[in-house]
Amino acid sequence: MTRPAAAPGTKHTPGEARRKLAAPTVAMLPRIADSLSFLYMDIVRIHQDDTGVCAMVTSEQRGTETIYLPTAALSCVLLGPGTSITARALATLARHGTTVVITESGGVRTYAAALPDSLTTTWLEHQTRAWADDNKRLSVATRMYEKRFGTGTVPPATSLAQLRGLEGQRVKANYRLLARQYRIGRFRRAYDPTSWDTQDPVNLALSSANTCLYGIVHAAILALGCSPALGYIHNGNQQAFVYDIADLYKAELTIPLAFSLHNSSDPEAEARRSFRNGLRLFKLLPRIVADIQELLAPGPERDVPDPEEQLVDLWDPVTGPVPGGVNHATDS
Repeated sequence: MTRPAAAPGTKHTPGEARRKLAAPTVAMLPRIADSLSFLYMDIVRIHQDDTGVCAMVTSEQRGTETIYLPTAALSCVLLGPGTSITARALATLARHGTTVVITESGGVRTYAAALPDSLTTTWLEHQTRAWADDNKRLSVATRMYEKRFGTGTVPPATSLAQLRGLEGQRVKANYRLLARQYRIGRFRRAYDPTSWDTQDPVNLALSSANTCLYGIVHAAILALGCSPALGYIHNGNQQAFVYDIADLYKAELTIPLAFSLHNSSDPEAEARRSFRNGLRLFKLLPRIVADIQELLAPGPERDVPDPEEQLVDLWDPVTGPVPGGVNHATDS
């Protein structure tokens, strides 16, 4: 086999050629749809050593153990009480595009999140255009409802208030059906952090599973470069879009799971474990990414540039994007 000839006027040593071939490109970076789901940790110390990011777990029975985390493959890390993390470890998670969420015990309430940088603003631009136009915003909300309950379930010219009413009826009917199926009598959804321990197992399991779902959805939204705050149904909260997207999957994933744990002695922990184990079966992350893209730019509206070409452009009201990193001064 003959070696290809170099371009005229160029000379590469074997070492330079290998480095050039091995140099990573934007298109080679891991995709959020290929990531694992989430990891919940509490009462651990997370730090960075020469090998990678690791968690130090101490117990009376087994002493101190060091567990290395698959940072490049994790989409979301939930840190519960008793967790400490070093700046180096946090920086590594951010570079790998992993969302770090600070939660209450069991991951049932979100306090804060450390957000990774995104590669592009393409989907943020789609999101803001649809959000800022009332007609387009209602269209996105309608598509969300139809994704949950089936195409053709929304009559023409349905208002947002009517959509909320239709959703409420469907959710209550789902609760009644599952309550009869598991023979637990009448069920009423409740979320009250001030009296957490007095709630029934179904509500505890549902709150725990929903928080895990919110973390995964939040990670997918950030990886696409969208804003978690610009919701189409929910409003006035930094998690509004997270709640919009998470609602697409609750009737299929978290609600049936919660009802199945109505006799559990530890519904919060079981809900997290069962939900995590089922995510691979449902292939949730690829679904979230595809659903967000279809909601924000359905069919013909979608125009996504090649990842190698969407680094930094300049805005021009006449010609559209113009190349960045170029001196645009006229020759004199």
